[in-house]
Amino acid sequence: MRRTRTQVVIIGAGPAGLLLSHLLDREGVESVLLENRAPEYVRGRIRAGMLEHSTVELLGDAGVGDRLGREGMEHRGIYLQFPHERHHIDFHSLVGRSVWVYGQTEITGDLMRARSAAGQQSYYEVSDVALHDLDGDSPAVTFVDADGSPHRVHCDVVAGCDGFHGPARRTIPDGARRSFGREYPYAWLGVLADVAPSTDELIYAWHPEGFAMHSMRSPSVSRLYLQVDPDEDVAEWPDDRIWEALARRLGDGQDGWRLKPGRITDKSVLPMRSFVSTPMRYGRLFLAGDAAHIVPPTGAKGLNLAVADVALLSRALAALLREGDPRLADDYSATALRRVWRGTHFSWWMTSMLHVTGDPFDAQLQRSQLEWVVRSPSAAAGLAENYAGLPIGY
Repeated sequence: MRRTRTQVVIIGAGPAGLLLSHLLDREGVESVLLENRAPEYVRGRIRAGMLEHSTVELLGDAGVGDRLGREGMEHRGIYLQFPHERHHIDFHSLVGRSVWVYGQTEITGDLMRARSAAGQQSYYEVSDVALHDLDGDSPAVTFVDADGSPHRVHCDVVAGCDGFHGPARRTIPDGARRSFGREYPYAWLGVLADVAPSTDELIYAWHPEGFAMHSMRSPSVSRLYLQVDPDEDVAEWPDDRIWEALARRLGDGQDGWRLKPGRITDKSVLPMRSFVSTPMRYGRLFLAGDAAHIVPPTGAKGLNLAVADVALLSRALAALLREGDPRLADDYSATALRRVWRGTHFSWWMTSMLHVTGDPFDAQLQRSQLEWVVRSPSAAAGLAENYAGLPIGY
């Protein structure tokens, strides 16, 4: 077995792990990055694409925002739609903050290039990852590399950025953690289409048949969603049926607006859940991103919460490992969870307001809530403040 040492072992090479490794490198902190998938798979995962104002600022300040600045699309707000009405919620005029459309695949690519340029060690396609001695001063991580060689890396800290199914959170003893969660009785059928967006900003639509959303990935690629049952079979949704449902739910023909169909290149059913694991620290293990929390995508919070986690964590670990100051590390879980629960509540609120349950009473409550949001400046400002993003240190 090969034995080595580093300051931080980061498990997971998604945006959270990659960004943490980059921020630590800028602070002079060494890390080893472990990922069970191949680089091509990681780079190609289609995930979130809406970035909060604070996320964009952080990526720019960290020196990985140049391409985002050139190719990302700044949006001042979103449209809220219900039958025969479409209203623009202007974030910039309400709270002075915008959001940006820039796909997670693009962020991942930017961060992978930054990791490579830093020259710090990365292992992809690893297996049998196990965490050891987390409650002591010298934890370690063992794994088998892509060539079948076993490794043991001793470190000062382990960062679990390995998602909901990764080993980091599961290493914490049951009695030392508590989980909160909710499974939603609906899912999204998400499609990518090679067609220019039919809208300048995202449309969130409540419709008696179910929620629909028109998003985008670039000026030539649209991302669209339909509310479906969690056990929906994608094979039951040929392209024509998808475009017909989207046209009805998004109000095709209303006030002259038209939905432009195109070639669909990807279809998938996305289950929806809320999940929070507390605390986000156990001994020398710190959790970040989906390893600690999952939100439904309605509020565009998943990636942004992960970015906020690692922004806090990088500062805490730099203070701990460079200066011997444990205060930020000791406060990390409580500080991160305050923002996590705010994002969890907002995501639940948006989801509950926009998704059809089949109960006529729920439908009337949702219509009342939507009308309040679009007619009350204070309600619209609350939505705008949460969607565009609270400060990272909230």
